[in-house]
Amino acid sequence: MRGPASIRLRTALALSLLVTAIWLGAAMATFRLLTDEMDEVFDSALQETGQRILQLAVVDILGRDDDVAAQHLAALGPHEEYFTYVVRDAGGRVLLASHRAAAADFPLLDGPGFHQTGAHRYYQEAAVRGSVVLTIAEPVAHRREVAREVALALGLPLLLVLPLSIIGIFWGLRYGLKPLDMLRRQVAARGADDLSPLPDAGLPQELRPIAAGMSALLARLEQSFQAERSFAAHAAHELRTPLAGAVMQVQRLRKATAEPSTAAKAAEVEAALKRLSHLSERLLQLARAEGARLTLAEAGDLRPVLALVAGDFTRAGADLRLTLPDEPILSLMDPDAAAIIARNLFENALRHGTGAVMAALAPDGWLVVDNDAPALSPDLLAQVARPFARGADGAEGADGAEGAGLGLAIVSRIAERAGTVLRLTSPFPGQTRGFRAAVRLIPFHSDERNTP
Repeated sequence: MRGPASIRLRTALALSLLVTAIWLGAAMATFRLLTDEMDEVFDSALQETGQRILQLAVVDILGRDDDVAAQHLAALGPHEEYFTYVVRDAGGRVLLASHRAAAADFPLLDGPGFHQTGAHRYYQEAAVRGSVVLTIAEPVAHRREVAREVALALGLPLLLVLPLSIIGIFWGLRYGLKPLDMLRRQVAARGADDLSPLPDAGLPQELRPIAAGMSALLARLEQSFQAERSFAAHAAHELRTPLAGAVMQVQRLRKATAEPSTAAKAAEVEAALKRLSHLSERLLQLARAEGARLTLAEAGDLRPVLALVAGDFTRAGADLRLTLPDEPILSLMDPDAAAIIARNLFENALRHGTGAVMAALAPDGWLVVDNDAPALSPDLLAQVARPFARGADGAEGADGAEGAGLGLAIVSRIAERAGTVLRLTSPFPGQTRGFRAAVRLIPFHSDERNTP
């Protein structure tokens, strides 16, 4: 059987059980000690009372005539009588008895001292050379009643003290573990891009080694991620120049040769080099999305950036129609990051769609790019924004370059790190075809995410 998953609850339960056991043990030990002390007190009182009564009884009996019958002392008034007694002669004849003493309650006992039966505690004492014997009795029920009252007096406070102790334990653990909750919230509040050291200010001494260990782990992770990003960026950058030179050489070869087969092979090599160049460019953008700062201290207008990117595509003959608002759209997003987002969305729509690509920037900062294409299944729609994922059509662009599968992944990563979101929809609402990519180029200032 597994215990509670919470350390706080497990500790509180263990301490509560321990405190309860200690209190009960202490109460039982106290009860045992008190009953023993009470028995000693009661026995002492029984003995002292018997000895005093015996002295008075001897004086009274010796002053009688021999034929005087047994005398029962009358009660002076109604009262609770815990001690009863009888005085006998050596032959067992009753000479004197208390007013409530019953002969059946006083058996002949062997010798002086204390004796006990199931109902009474006796003390017996003899005088005048054994000719006068006193037996005094106390009901055992009287002592049991006193013991019950003592147990009740000890137990009733426990009914109040134990719940208060348990409540105090839970409250104390909650208060004592507040620094641990603070450390947990600090860790939970970290995003995937925040690998800075954990602050140890205000943490107790026991938690500082944990915070230091986590900070060291975050530092090692940051170094590993930085090495990966640096490798991707340097590799993509170093490939640019030799790839561009190789493409130019292949193009010159294709123009210089008169052999159709050689020209065809040169065209295939040129297409492969262009795909490799395209992939290196996307890797460079992905490295920037992973490591570069994507927001600025001052806001800038997004319209010139999007117009410049769209102009590159229209000058290349692409059917891209961009609608921009009349008023400036100010954003803290880095213009280069916004350009990378727009270029990848435009290129993805042109590559995998048919007909004109419709793009619009809304006043609230949402950039919406629509293209006509067969509808994607929900499973495929959930996968296309992952690195190296491609659409189901496997379509190629106008230049024959196959997609690298990084465009939407780059957009998604930049949006995530800039504090915004990429939303993909297919088909268009109320239709059976179409693909829509929407990203807000103004970072969110709250948790609200309004779909455009």
